[in-house]
Amino acid sequence: MSHKPADYFDLSKTDYASLFDGIEYVWEAIPRIASYIQLRLNNDLKPNIASINISPMMEYQSSDIYIGENVTIEPHVYIKGPAIIDDGAFIGHGAYIRANTFIGKNAIVGHATETKNALFLEGAQAPHFSYVGDSILGQRVNLGAGAKLSNFPVTFMNLDPLPTIQLTVDDEEVDTGLSKFGAILGDDVQLGCNSVTNPGVIIGARTWVYPMVSVAKGIYPADQVLKLRQTIETLPKY
Repeated sequence: MSHKPADYFDLSKTDYASLFDGIEYVWEAIPRIASYIQLRLNNDLKPNIASINISPMMEYQSSDIYIGENVTIEPHVYIKGPAIIDDGAFIGHGAYIRANTFIGKNAIVGHATETKNALFLEGAQAPHFSYVGDSILGQRVNLGAGAKLSNFPVTFMNLDPLPTIQLTVDDEEVDTGLSKFGAILGDDVQLGCNSVTNPGVIIGARTWVYPMVSVAKGIYPADQVLKLRQTIETLPKY
């Protein structure tokens, strides 16, 4: 089974397809995000944060930040560069945009959401209380409130050198080469409220993840539903 970017994203309908050129495995795009942002800042999306006034209470750490047209940035947003926030994006109150974040056109980073080394393709949304690190969100992806894309295994803590995340691909172990690897969510994936993807999750296009699910490391097909089954017992109060 192929795991190329085109298996997860409709590259004919995104302005950011060149990031994925020549990639064999889709996760190889994650370490490219920083250089892709720098390339765009050096060429067509010139840094402009110092010359615009979107929100009087927005703070930023460095000047290597591009803000597109018709972008909304609410108060108390903090942005570290390098970063690109493309046309029509919405950044909600209290969002924390860390280095090497690319927020695509009409995408949403909402209230109290944190991003780091992440790409939001067009229309992707993390509207409330989410963490998106070392991850790629496909077009129109939606994260329910409180959804987290965990990017660093707890078993790696305090190890030197850091191990890298392994994935099973067609019954073979493949080294991703990444010590930090959040999730790659194909176009139109939906994560329910308070769900968590563990480090090294790849989900095919249009798949739904139910609320509260902890998605184990691995590759999940397109057009599926990942459910959490639980039993709720009702007892008398007294």
